[in-house]
Amino acid sequence: MPLRLQRKARRNKTKAAQRKASIKRLMFIPVIKCLDVEAIRQSFSDRKATV
Repeated sequence: MPLRLQRKARRNKTKAAQRKASIKRLMFIPVIKCLDVEAIRQSFSDRKATV
């Protein structure tokens, strides 16, 4: 395989990897830990009472 084609193949692979990484970065949603469900429900009921 000529050198030029090897460089092109490497460039294509890196471009694809960068695209995958950017999509993963955009789709990443941090995990929510230590969620107090009762406090959230209380805040909604407080909001309803004020409206």
